[in-house]
Amino acid sequence: MTDVRTSYIFRVNRALRFIDENLDAALDLDTVAEVAHYSPFHFHRIFKAITNESLNVYINRRRIERAAAVLMYKPEVSISELSVQFGFNGNSSFTRSFKKFYGVSPAEFRNTLPDRFSKIRQAESKNGQEEDLFERYLCNIDNLKTWISMNAKVEIKDMPEMNLACITSIGVEGLSNAYEELVKWAIPQGFLSKPETMMVTVYHDSFKITSPDKVRISAGVKVDQPVEAIGKVHPETIGRGRCIVSRFEIPVSEFEKSWSSLFIWMNENGYTKAERRPFEIYHNDFRQHPAKISIVDFCIPIE
Repeated sequence: MTDVRTSYIFRVNRALRFIDENLDAALDLDTVAEVAHYSPFHFHRIFKAITNESLNVYINRRRIERAAAVLMYKPEVSISELSVQFGFNGNSSFTRSFKKFYGVSPAEFRNTLPDRFSKIRQAESKNGQEEDLFERYLCNIDNLKTWISMNAKVEIKDMPEMNLACITSIGVEGLSNAYEELVKWAIPQGFLSKPETMMVTVYHDSFKITSPDKVRISAGVKVDQPVEAIGKVHPETIGRGRCIVSRFEIPVSEFEKSWSSLFIWMNENGYTKAERRPFEIYHNDFRQHPAKISIVDFCIPIE
């Protein structure tokens, strides 16, 4: 049964990568099922069992989230362009779908501080508390600016291409299990015996726009050459390019704060996030540190 489930996950991962790379194209059940090498009927059931969403719901959510990311980081792209790009039948259809998901229209999302509509920071304003929420937001921004100035050195670096062998988790709670499985696979391959070995986490989704139980994250180990996909293990490539790189020495509990502060630094300093995915490079195993401190580089690809 374990081998069968591993095969399911392998094929669904292939489908997820295909969907992410083709969100601006026509995606129907037959097309995606063919990529996964399943019949449409069989694939529909397996996909929902693994992701907890039907294929149509997943595709619609990913398109809305991708559109939200463009609204946040690319003000030059119009809402009309987005509705066409992601296959909606006009602005009204796009607006209805977006508002159903985020509670505000695309225009309101773009024109208002995005963090107030974050999927993990939502707070409803009740009894005239809107101003209080706004003040707390501004206070939080100032605190994060202070945090990064005290805890990290931020640099702009040209990062090389990296080949990774990865196991992907849907939901943040599954990341530690993904790393345990990856290590068990990597040890007999000899990938962890080299002094230049690096463990790398790749974020396919943003916590600003995707809820923690649905965010897709890859636990990875750097390899010299691309690996063949086998079971849950699949290849990932981090493309070369400029990145904001900030090294932190922090407990795992402070990762979210550090990421938030780094994105604020990016915006304050006039940089624009590239389409490439943010990632973390680990320089130690925090479990072996006496204070459980992780030495980690946070990397945001920029244009």
